Amino acid sequence: MTSSGAKYSRVVLKLSGESFRGDRGYGIDPEAVAYMAQEIKAVQSMGVELGVVVGGGNLLRGSEAEAEGMDRATADYAGMLGTIINALALQDALERRYGVVTRTLSAINVSQVAEPYIRRRAIRHLEKGRVVLFAAGTGDPYMTTDTTASLRAVEIGAKVVLMAKHGVDGVYASDPNVDPNAAKLEFLTYMSALENRLGVMDSTAISLCMENNLPIIVFNLFDPGSIVDIIKGERLGSLVAAEPGR
Repeated sequence: MTSSGAKYSRVVLKLSGESFRGDRGYGIDPEAVAYMAQEIKAVQSMGVELGVVVGGGNLLRGSEAEAEGMDRATADYAGMLGTIINALALQDALERRYGVVTRTLSAINVSQVAEPYIRRRAIRHLEKGRVVLFAAGTGDPYMTTDTTASLRAVEIGAKVVLMAKHGVDGVYASDPNVDPNAAKLEFLTYMSALENRLGVMDSTAISLCMENNLPIIVFNLFDPGSIVDIIKGERLGSLVAAEPGR
């Protein structure tokens, strides 16, 4: 499948669980899911091969559950189930609203609702023009969905990882919610992101991208058309790479 006007032919998009709750404090906001489905449809219409890694923080976050007394491994597995719920909600919106052929691939076995994650199967789905939703993280506790995004991107040969944020349009030198004068960083190296702990992704995820020269673009998901603009090559958000030209 060829792409039209696209700088990147194969992309991994990371959607946080917070994006699924929209303006709600918890759960799934149907309007937010419909919006994300519309943005994904626009990318798919360009002929871009798109894999989407889905978070689950709107339903349960393992680290937070651990802080409240739950066994961490158990909490992480429960969080994986939350990502599957989100993936099914997005799959339904993509197919029912926009007619986008979608496949949910899960890293844990839930064969009645999702296919098992198999690398070659994922690539074949992408080659056929299907949107692939990666659910259940890596299938292992203690691993974040940020790490999943980096890992899946490397495995399937994606050209970029798009880190969609809710309420922030890039990486800042300090927390813009606390410091109104915080400077936005349009470019930073992998090492800078690691050393300064700027909240781009967790350190494992950034290290994996660095080792494989895989650029990361951090942007505001709820800026309409932003994903398409980035894929066309426009400089939105913040780029994390070895050098600015990546």
